[in-house]
Amino acid sequence: MEPIEDLDVLAEDEVRQRQADKDLDEDQLDQIKHGYDEATGDKQVYIETYGCQMNVNDSGIVASVLEESGYGLTRDQEDADVVLLNTCAIRENAERKIRTRLGMLRSEKEKRDGELMLGVLGCMAERLREKLLEQEDLVDVVVGPDAYRDLPRLLYEADATGQAAVNVELSKQETYEDIQPVRYDSNGVSAYVSIMRGCDNMCTFCVVPFTRGREESRPVTTILSEVAQLAEEGYKEVTLLGQNVNSYHYTDEDGTSVSFAELVDRVSRVSPEMRVRYSTSHPKDCTDDLLKVHRDRPNVCNYIHLPVQHGNTEVLDRMRRTYTREEYLALTERAKELCPGVSLSTDLIAGFCGETEEQHQDTLSLMEQVRYDHAYMFKYSERPQTYAARKYEDDVPEDVKQRRLEEIIERQNQHAKESNEEEIGRVHTVLVEGPSKKSDEQLFGRTDTNKGVVFDREDYEKGDYVKVRIEDCTSSTLLGTAIEKTTLAEAARTDSITTEPAVA
Repeated sequence: MEPIEDLDVLAEDEVRQRQADKDLDEDQLDQIKHGYDEATGDKQVYIETYGCQMNVNDSGIVASVLEESGYGLTRDQEDADVVLLNTCAIRENAERKIRTRLGMLRSEKEKRDGELMLGVLGCMAERLREKLLEQEDLVDVVVGPDAYRDLPRLLYEADATGQAAVNVELSKQETYEDIQPVRYDSNGVSAYVSIMRGCDNMCTFCVVPFTRGREESRPVTTILSEVAQLAEEGYKEVTLLGQNVNSYHYTDEDGTSVSFAELVDRVSRVSPEMRVRYSTSHPKDCTDDLLKVHRDRPNVCNYIHLPVQHGNTEVLDRMRRTYTREEYLALTERAKELCPGVSLSTDLIAGFCGETEEQHQDTLSLMEQVRYDHAYMFKYSERPQTYAARKYEDDVPEDVKQRRLEEIIERQNQHAKESNEEEIGRVHTVLVEGPSKKSDEQLFGRTDTNKGVVFDREDYEKGDYVKVRIEDCTSSTLLGTAIEKTTLAEAARTDSITTEPAVA
């Protein structure tokens, strides 16, 4: 990371600027000059994260930048001098939550006589900078997803001048390739590794290209280095992140062109005891080469998130998804053929512009054909700046959207329950993530296929690979009995999923 400019010079420049603006007494001048010292070291930062996995990783980058500049990090908001909300602008409901949260924090700031700084980071910061700064006067700093290196300077500027500071400029080069994120909310077992930023797909409903900019892939060597460091620290699972990881493309130092399939293969070879996942993938870029990496590399998880968004070709065309219903179904069949036992998940939108009842039924019928293990399901909400907001009418009534969404959710719950029931009697290798939410006497972990499993603690610990026989289930969780501790390499030799009779 490039060093922040000399603090003394910066402070002197600030003093001169403030003197030019108005007369200040000696105490005020001294406070500004030493503002950086006061803003670092003694000051604690609390980071609150909303939205996707990329935002979680970005919060780690922010924490790393601030620690490097001398700030402390706290998990207790009451101890914080600075509260930063890392935000999501993908759906309207997420923005409403953040606005409500800002109102609460603004009240807290007033109780402290202004001795609390508030900042909005990420996608919502980029999209709503003018409202946050000028119209609503809610925050002290507004920082877009490509400007986190500038955060220490912005915090100092806001603290020293009493004026809000902003940087939401998008970059065509920034990948934070040299920054090792602080694993701010990590369980110590699983970690996210960002491999690229931005998106070039321009789906008509999506605001991401406007809030995160164009695609930029991170150098291969820095990704492998970060994964190797995580392996040394005892992490057992990495999830490679990007708005569309399948679009990853980088020319290596020796001139070799590295595709996403090649990258996943290289990451999987860093450690045989490190599981590899990724998110999110676009169906148009999911290749046979990638599916074969799933098949051939035992520590690349047999789980793929393939967001379909809708089951009707005409709606998919209006969404600019660049594939048809038939092409998507052929892809899922190909995945099942090349990767037996593969688990598929998806995203689904109910009530997109112009959606008819017949088109909604096409989504339900596609779900019946694919039978997803998991799905993220939403009502369509119009996002400013998108093509759909400018060119289409949001004409599906709210009550119809809600009813269609409930039908999608009901269908998915049914499929998930039936899929989990098929697991009874099977043995899975489970990576233990920690105690179950309901009882410290039980542990929770995930299978290779990303299904949650709960079983009795016994002598097993977080980070262990444990063979577990599935005895029962709910629609969301498998319930099992531990058999023995294992290693990922050993599990691969004996097959990670074995059918055995269920215990009576």
